Amino acid sequence: MQRLTRHQMAARLARDIPPGSYVNIGIGMPELVANYLDPDDEILLHSENGILGMGPNAGEGEEDLELINAGKRPVTLLTGGAFFEHVDSFAIMRGGHLDLSIMGGMQVAPNGDLANWSLGREGEPPAVGGAMDLSVGARKVYILMEHNAKDGTPKLVEKCTLPLTGPGVVHRVYTDLAVVEITPEGFLVVDKLVDISDEELQAQTGARLRFAH
Repeated sequence: MQRLTRHQMAARLARDIPPGSYVNIGIGMPELVANYLDPDDEILLHSENGILGMGPNAGEGEEDLELINAGKRPVTLLTGGAFFEHVDSFAIMRGGHLDLSIMGGMQVAPNGDLANWSLGREGEPPAVGGAMDLSVGARKVYILMEHNAKDGTPKLVEKCTLPLTGPGVVHRVYTDLAVVEITPEGFLVVDKLVDISDEELQAQTGARLRFAH
């Protein structure tokens, strides 16, 4: 089955960010979104480690190892960008100042529950970072993740079985197969991103889908 690449997924999500938004970019796949924004839209990117006005990832040979995002990858800074300490960064995250938080996901349920910080493996160190703060502090939460895990199991599930990051926090999910809204009635497919039938998409999903068409 044809699926979008991670770069294609990031580009698709980037198209839906309203101009002028204040947006946190999470660690992992969400970092790619920064490379697909239109500068004319004046979207201000926030990074948890203390950047506002973050630009695209740094090109080869242009890396400054003192200018990195929360995932420790070299990035750029837009004109007027600012640096600040973690206290101020988390005040932005917790204080309702972000229009949108873009995070990766391990499981999302039809009621918007999110699990994205632990696979629940014994002895695995905690790695939640600021995900819990971002999931409840931003006005909207978009999840960018593959539709299925490496073993083929669905990531869109009836109920999260992994440790929760936040209950009822997700607004929309972008996968390598579809864009799925969280509604009071559950998952609503608003855009199929590859040539796939409703039945085939449902077979890849662990909860009932409704379709907007």
